[in-house]
Amino acid sequence: MYYFTAIVTCLALMFYFYTSTRVSKARAAYGVKLPAISGNPDFERVFRVQMNTLEWMPIFLPSLWLFAVYVSDGIAATLGLVWIAGRILYMLGYERAVQKRGPGFGIQFLACAALLFGALGMIIWRLVHG
Repeated sequence: MYYFTAIVTCLALMFYFYTSTRVSKARAAYGVKLPAISGNPDFERVFRVQMNTLEWMPIFLPSLWLFAVYVSDGIAATLGLVWIAGRILYMLGYERAVQKRGPGFGIQFLACAALLFGALGMIIWRLVHG
């Protein structure tokens, strides 16, 4: 069973849910009416955090699960927590200033790359070595 990876998956989804609620609050705070997604730079940064998180989920979640299945549940969960921490740093930095998003982005990128290429490497290794 993959209990740790399942918990991290739920945490990642909860983080995405949180970013979505922040967009609703930012709409009200900055007066950005639906369906607009621009007009106030402070709102736009909150919105981009949510959208960038959504853009990374189709890369992160399959990589997380493939790593858990082919490598290790515990290591996958740990890398998943690093990914979430990177996303949180990304959110905190980006909402202050566009230039401050880099460290969080880099952390989540490296965690996701480790999951993706670790899983791919192990799948190929098992395919070759039976």
